Formats: sequence, C-alpha cells, structure tokens
Amino acid sequence: MVAALSESLLDEATRPAFLADAVQVLDAEVSDKGGASGLAVKGGYAAVKKISPSIVPDALESLAPKLLEQLEPYWSEYKAGAAGSFGELLAAKGDEVAEALLTVTDARAAASSRPALQKVYNSMRSSAKKNVIEALPRVGDLVQKHAG
Repeated sequence: MVAALSESLLDEATRPAFLADAVQVLDAEVSDKGGASGLAVKGGYAAVKKISPSIVPDALESLAPKLLEQLEPYWSEYKAGAAGSFGELLAAKGDEVAEALLTVTDARAAASSRPALQKVYNSMRSSAKKNVIEALPRVGDLVQKHAG
C-alpha cells in the first residue's frame, strides 16, 4: 500500500524541503496575481507577513497535515493511473479540490485568537476559491515532486 501523503511528505527527512518549497509556491502564487484583486491579495499577504514574519511558514507547517488529508483522495486517484501530472488532475477537479482545501483554512481562521488575522482572511475569503483553483497546478507539482 502506498504511504499516505502526510506520512511521506511530513516525515523528518522530507518535511523541511517540502515546507520550504510550499512557502515558495505560495509566494509565487501571490506574486503572479494581477489587477485590482491581485493588489488586494498582495496587500493582505503583506499585512499578514508584517504581523509576524514567520506566520506563513508556521501556518503552512500547522495546516499541512489537514491540507494533505484533503488531497489524499485525489492523490490515490492519481496513483491509481490517472493520465498527466497530479497538478493537471487537481486543476481538472478545481472547484471540488478548492472547496476541500478551503474547509481547512476556514476552520483555522474561525478558531484564530488574532482578530487582525481573522479580518484579513475574511476580507479575502470571497476570492479565495478562485485563487486556490489557480494555484492547483503548482500545488500538484509540489506534492508530486516530494511524494513522487
């Protein structure tokens, strides 16, 4: 049986490189945003990083197990013989995958004790699904790179 994503990506040997690459993927996605909504995303991201410079890596580390749990069924489908890359599979199911991933961040934001972070998240939530869908090819490539 193939190891669960969280086991293969979050073990002691793989975790640091996977999480460092995850931060780079997130930074790249934010950097690529354009237009008025892109300015809002970039502004929100900068505001969150200003609150605490380590917040993005820390958040990714704490959210990774639950995010990978949401990706697990898609990874199983991919490993069972889906054509193309994992990123392509995720993109093809973008609406469904984005909703699954956003359940994790919605729960995290609701449980946060930091009103400033909740405010930033809530202000960006309406456009989050579109942004997550756009990020799925990179997310898939990240997972595939580290989980093989």
